[in-house]
Amino acid sequence: MSPTRNPSGAAVPRRGARRPRSVVKTDDAVLPASASAAGRSQSLERGLSILSSFSERRPLLGIAELARAVGLNKSTAHRYVATLANLGYVQQDPETRKYRLGPRVVDLGFAAINSMEITRIAARHLQALSDETGYTVNMAVLDGTDIVYIDRRRSAREGQFGIDLNLHIGSRLPAYCTSMGKVLLANQPPEQWQSLIDRIDLARRGPKTITAREALVVALRRIRQTGIAVNDEELAPGLRSLAAPIRDGSGTVVAAINIAVHLSIWNASIDSIMQRLEPALRRTAEEISVPMGYRAG
Repeated sequence: MSPTRNPSGAAVPRRGARRPRSVVKTDDAVLPASASAAGRSQSLERGLSILSSFSERRPLLGIAELARAVGLNKSTAHRYVATLANLGYVQQDPETRKYRLGPRVVDLGFAAINSMEITRIAARHLQALSDETGYTVNMAVLDGTDIVYIDRRRSAREGQFGIDLNLHIGSRLPAYCTSMGKVLLANQPPEQWQSLIDRIDLARRGPKTITAREALVVALRRIRQTGIAVNDEELAPGLRSLAAPIRDGSGTVVAAINIAVHLSIWNASIDSIMQRLEPALRRTAEEISVPMGYRAG
């Protein structure tokens, strides 16, 4: 059927006919023009999605697993992974033929941590707190439902009381069963608590892990009021810690610091530990927060 023409001779689309959409061809797909207008790079998004698929629990992933994780077919996923491997962002395990994150990702992670103003400001204060108490001192930020260690200090004095849990800068732990994590969760906007807590797998990690969501909410509300979180063998047997928040100029909690103590070193009641360590912990948190622009009251 030939199209209807108006008096000028131009073709007029039939009623109900679809108008052609303007498209932009990329190296991987044909996208609507509106998608390209946002200034987004689909290739970059896909590459970053592949890197984000790796985790501490899933350090090795095959092409099929990566393709499912990011919603690509296997051949397309293989092209992206090959490019990331050539650039050093992933490495192939010779035995399993699966992939793991490469050294370039590690370099980026440390560069990001080192570029944080808070690590520069906090360094000497954290070391002073560790030297004063003799215990390991840590600082972490919240990433989803996990914490990420961005500094870790041990006392330089002889006879330091160190705790070796194979933790280092860049280590991740679940927020719900750590003192720093509970401080950071407690100081999120209350309207976000439920969505965060709903995403947490409240698995038992230590003899006193909080595994009931209602109990965790009660604990977070108390921490928000007192400003101090306690971890009493919730992460691992024998491990205790106290944490306090670090705030910026707007009063937002941007990080947390803690002092970690093990029962094998100091087998005292949690009240005794708080009585001795809490004043120095609060003072240090304030000493770091003030240069960040925070003013109490």
